[in-house]
Amino acid sequence: MSARVGRLRQQGLLLVWLVLVWNLLWGTFSWANLLSGALLAVVVTTLLPLPPVTTSGRFRPLAALRFLGRFLLDLLVSSVEVSWLAFRPGRHRSAIITVQLRTDSDLLLTVIAEALSLVPGSLVLDLDRERKVMAIHLVQVRDAAHVERQRANVLGMEDRVVRAFGSAEDIARLDDPSTETPETEGVGRR
Repeated sequence: MSARVGRLRQQGLLLVWLVLVWNLLWGTFSWANLLSGALLAVVVTTLLPLPPVTTSGRFRPLAALRFLGRFLLDLLVSSVEVSWLAFRPGRHRSAIITVQLRTDSDLLLTVIAEALSLVPGSLVLDLDRERKVMAIHLVQVRDAAHVERQRANVLGMEDRVVRAFGSAEDIARLDDPSTETPETEGVGRR
């Protein structure tokens, strides 16, 4: 019974969100927009149901602030670096790297991938959910040591996201020495 209540609550939040977006798209809140948005939200969620997003984690405010602070710092530093590349003449070396992650939560993997892709200079190309391997394109690499630092940055992002939003099992997996990430595939350069 509680699973059904949880599903209805999720559905209700989705409906409220869709009605809000509908009204924002129209640019005005009116009874007509609220009612038509509610009707449209019910039709869309009935005809195109999404699979339920299961969350076993919990929100940890201090860890979330740590994640957000480091994310904003990465955003600022990377923006300056990419801006500098745009004005600097010459050839730039880019790379595609793979990183073995430790978490297997769909939600956490999505947050990690989105956070990495939002930072200028990196883009998640592929995520192999079964093997927990993420392929990332880096706009600028200097040498092999720089590539390894970027891999460490990805694992650091995973650590911060899991500690902010993950379950106790996810965090235990991070702290378990048997889940250390092995050396992954080589660097592809062009």
